[in-house]
Amino acid sequence: MRVVIAGGHGQIALRLARSLGGQIAVGLIRDPEHAHDLTAAGATPVVCDLERSSVDEVATVLRGADAVVFAAGAGPGSGIARKDTVDRAASVLCARAAQQAGVRRFVQVSSMGVDTAGTPARGDVFGAYLMAKKAAEEDLRARDLDWTILRPGGLTNDPGTGRVRLGPPPIERGSVSRDVVAAVLRGLLDAPHTAGMTIELVAGETPVPQAIARLEAGRTRSEQPPVDG
Repeated sequence: MRVVIAGGHGQIALRLARSLGGQIAVGLIRDPEHAHDLTAAGATPVVCDLERSSVDEVATVLRGADAVVFAAGAGPGSGIARKDTVDRAASVLCARAAQQAGVRRFVQVSSMGVDTAGTPARGDVFGAYLMAKKAAEEDLRARDLDWTILRPGGLTNDPGTGRVRLGPPPIERGSVSRDVVAAVLRGLLDAPHTAGMTIELVAGETPVPQAIARLEAGRTRSEQPPVDG
């Protein structure tokens, strides 16, 4: 399996690259100086600035991949403008490029709270972030791709327990380790029957493989309760 990770130098992306092991991970980065970190994580770095690249340029990188994981984000300290250019526009760009390159599997990292996002007040950076994620989700759902949208809760750097509460929205708000988010992404790449699902994720009691297996069991989103023991 060849997996292209957009936002390849992000904390979740680097963890995902390490977890892929013998799989081939390609990380898209903006800064060439980050290449060493990706190599150390077992990924192949490709310099591709998603705020400046064309669909054709990104499609060239994606061609031949089995899956795309969109894990890019403008990050803390960025302003409202970059919430739009990265969290929304870069996701749209990658989804368009995936279609052009013939890569059907697309896993998007979004955020809990998107469903309650309203028009942000002037200067409300977090509101702009949620609106950008919401727009990216809406764009992806309209595309002919085998997409899965993952909405983690508040992210922490705590050691991952490997146990989750995972299910269609809404689930109770909470936090989750970046280690666990990466583990869930890794599992979703091997779970094709989660295509077409929007999934929320917080720390819980169910081991990740069991939680994903339940999602794949064939129940519709409307019938499926959160997986938590």
